[in-house]
Parts: sequence; C-alpha cells; structure tokens
Amino acid sequence: MGRGRREQKHHLPPFPHSGILLVDKPKGWTSHDVVNFVRRRFNVKKVGHCGTLDPAATGLLVLVLGKATKASQPLSQCDKSYAGTILFGVETDSQDMDGEVVAEKDASYLTPEMVAEAFDAFTGDIEQIPPMVSAVKKNGKKLYELARKGEVVEREPRNIHIYKLTPTKFHLPKVDFEVTCSKGAYIRTLATDIGAKLGCGGVLFSLARTASGDFKLEDAHSVDTMRKWTQDDLVRSLVEF
Repeated sequence: MGRGRREQKHHLPPFPHSGILLVDKPKGWTSHDVVNFVRRRFNVKKVGHCGTLDPAATGLLVLVLGKATKASQPLSQCDKSYAGTILFGVETDSQDMDGEVVAEKDASYLTPEMVAEAFDAFTGDIEQIPPMVSAVKKNGKKLYELARKGEVVEREPRNIHIYKLTPTKFHLPKVDFEVTCSKGAYIRTLATDIGAKLGCGGVLFSLARTASGDFKLEDAHSVDTMRKWTQDDLVRSLVEF
C-alpha cells in the first residue's frame, strides 16, 4: 500500500478553491499516492494529475484541483523534460531498477564517443514499443495487469519525438543524461533501446522529471513540506489556470 494511501484525513472543511499544484514526487510513491495524499490531507474533493511518473522516478508532478481538473487533458499533452542515469550492461523485465534482472552483458568496451553517437540516433521522430509494465491498454486491459499474470502480448509501436537527448556525465557503465520529449515517451524504454543499439543492453537507473510544459521542478513543493501546511498554505501555493 502506497504511503499516500495511508495518510489520515484531517477534520477540515471541504477545500473550496481550484488551481494547479506543483509537487516534487518522492521515490517509491505512485502518482496516485500523491493525488490521494492531497485529497485526504486537505479534504479536496476533486484532484487529478497531468502525466504519470513511475514509482521509481522522482520530480515534477502537476496536480489539478477542483475546477482545474478540466485542464488535465491539455496539460497532460505538454512536452516533458527529465534528468536521469542509464546503467549499461544490465537488462530488467521492467526496464528500470524495480524489475528482475533478465540479462547481464559486458559493457567494458563502451566509450563516451560510442554512447554519444548512440544518443544522436534517438533524437527527432522515433518509434517506441510501450513496455509491458505500463498503463497502455491492449484489448481493454492495461499492459501491467497482463504483465502481473506473466503474459507478454504484442504491442504496436508509437510515434514520439525526442527534442533533445544529451549525455551530461560519463561514469561508465553509467551515463547521466538530460532529455526533452513529447507526451507518451517512455524514458526507461529509451534507455533499453539505446543499450540494445550499443549491443550491451541498458536499464534506467534513476530518473527525475524537471519540467512539464512551462512548469519547472524548482517551483514544486515536497510532500514533507506539504505535511506541515494548512489549507491556507495550499491556497497560497496554487497556480492559477
């Protein structure tokens, strides 16, 4: 059970205001955990989020409260930016460090030049096959629900756009990077595909969302800070929509 679901509801009057709330999602929480935390902590009837973050990821989660939930769809369509780390030489069934290791290969031959060249191959318009551990639906069922039953089904490739993909630090077999991409891009799939191109496999070691549209991580509030807030603090922290 996620931490957000365990949050006790305070005996507060219903929260009457609407707006956008920027949250720095902690590692280990689902996006729904954060939504549930805000709903229960501040007695907000309607709360939604604009773009799921995996539990292993941290960073900017855009929440919409009250009447602002009607803006959820257009805000979810915004481009996203991330900073993360790829670990080469390892593959997992979830494409990140939360999964089971399914392959280990030698990555000692990699050079910064080889990695940078592989990164360049994944900029612009590319196709991605959604991972099995994702919320994409196949015949009405979410892929992660099928994955939990041990099922692997064929997935249609999806067109996405990578605006920028830049290595920022080489500490091989790990490489830090920054990426800006269109809605619907799976960064853990990107890490796996880069690893496959290099011939040694790869897995997303860590990830933080740094921007969503015009919203920036530096303007987001931590859950620990929000635990100390009153409803008035929440009002003052809302962004108008």
